[in-house]
Amino acid sequence: MTENVKKLVETAIRGIQEKKGKSINVVDMEGMEGVICQGFVVCEGNSPSQVSAIADSVEEFMRKELGEKPIRVVGLENSIWVAMDYVDLMVHIFLPEARDFYNLEELWQDAPITQVPDID
Repeated sequence: MTENVKKLVETAIRGIQEKKGKSINVVDMEGMEGVICQGFVVCEGNSPSQVSAIADSVEEFMRKELGEKPIRVVGLENSIWVAMDYVDLMVHIFLPEARDFYNLEELWQDAPITQVPDID
């Protein structure tokens, strides 16, 4: 990952942890064929309101620390799966059942995946 993407990842993780998001995985897709970005940050919240709060926190951290805004955010209507597009990085925030169903990490199993320890 480029230094810019690493900064995006680190900032997104702080935003997620601020609202007690869990099971954070970073998927490094740099150099892979046919990808739309260099990486994913995937996490989960326990309720739609927590998923929404995590998305708000990520957006605030990215704006305040890096001056970055997502080009698109989808899923806030029901907050089962929120996807935030930062061009080189996608942030995915799931409810546990939706994360299990879509299993994004399995789709990109050839990419290196780093698990971030939960903060309690």
